[in-house]
Formats: sequence, structure tokens, C-alpha cells
Amino acid sequence: MKRVTLTFDNGPTAGTTEYVLDILFQRRIQATFFVVGDRLAAPGGRELAVRARSEGHRIGNHSMTHGVPLGEKTDAEYARREIEETQSLIGELADDERLFRPTGGGGMIGPHLLSRAAMQLLQDGKYTCVLWSSVPEDWKDQDGWVERSLADIGARDWTVVVVHDVKNAALPRLPTFLDRLDSLGVEFRQDFPEDVVIIRRGEVVNALASRIVS
Repeated sequence: MKRVTLTFDNGPTAGTTEYVLDILFQRRIQATFFVVGDRLAAPGGRELAVRARSEGHRIGNHSMTHGVPLGEKTDAEYARREIEETQSLIGELADDERLFRPTGGGGMIGPHLLSRAAMQLLQDGKYTCVLWSSVPEDWKDQDGWVERSLADIGARDWTVVVVHDVKNAALPRLPTFLDRLDSLGVEFRQDFPEDVVIIRRGEVVNALASRIVS
């Protein structure tokens, strides 16, 4: 049986995230929302995250600004602001595993993702740092992303899909995508396979770490 962990990045977004939550609630699917601190602090943002958490979704950290990737701006203060200030905003919405996903590259994996300072901060803060295995570019192609992600899912046993709860991204085709996965008998998971976990609770657990640190 194929397994899929569904994740939503870059929200919460009023006018989009609530409809994503409606769809997931109707289908009894639990996902992880990797939130951007600035969006969490925007009007209506925290209320959406509170709803997501109350409906069983996990809330992860996706940086404060979703700006310059951490590996491209290497000073420690930048890493602190992007990671720690966002985590402070998330607060009690986090579960006992502090999830972090780096930004940048449209799904490309490389040393632009983390600086050495960021890596040290994630270790010291006992974060779990997770990447992905399918980034179908829903923000670029609202019609074609479904087929691209289905191809990724067909090629592996357990796929971590990244789509986005922002305007002009996954929402219009999300029901179709979930229908297709249901027809395939996919098992939805909320945990993460070992191949995308770089740090688990502060401990480096994947050799890929050496490839994503500048």
C-alpha cells in the first residue's frame, strides 16, 4: 500500500486555509501545516492555525518571512529571528515534537537550505527538521500539479507531498487529488519517513544533512 504524508506550506491564508481545512475535515485526513510567522501574525492567521490544531493537524515552523534561504544569509541572528521568533508565535500550537521545514529553492535540495548557525540552532532547540519527496509546483501550475504529484507517489512507497495553502495554488484541484489518492487506496500518514528527516529532536539522523548546510 502506498503511503502519503500531506503537508501544506506558506500559510495560514485567510480565504484559502479555511477551505483546505473544510476539505480535509470532510475526508477525515490529518496533515501538517508548516506556517510562516508573518502570516501567522496577520489578521485571522492565528485563528486558522488554532482551528487546524483543534482538528488534529500538526503545526510546523516554516520561518518568519519565507525570504532569503537560511543557507544564503549565514549570520546567526538571521537564523534566530527566522526560526525562534516563529516558534514563539506558534507557542502551544506545537506538539511535543518541534517541527521545522527550511525554505527556498522551489523544492531543490542543496546547501542553500541551512547555514551552520541554523543547523546548530535546530540541534540546540531539539527541533525535528523535515524535507519532502514531492513538490509538484501547485503555485506555478494549478492544473498540472496533480499529475506530477501522482507520478511521484507512484515511484515510491512513502511520499511526503508539499502543496500550499495560499491563493492560486493547490485549493482548486485538491478534491480531485484526494479523490485520485482514494481510488488508489493510499494510506494517509501524519508522521514522516526517515528519508526526509534530517534532525530528529535535535539529533542529526540523516547523512543528507551534509548536503543542505552551507
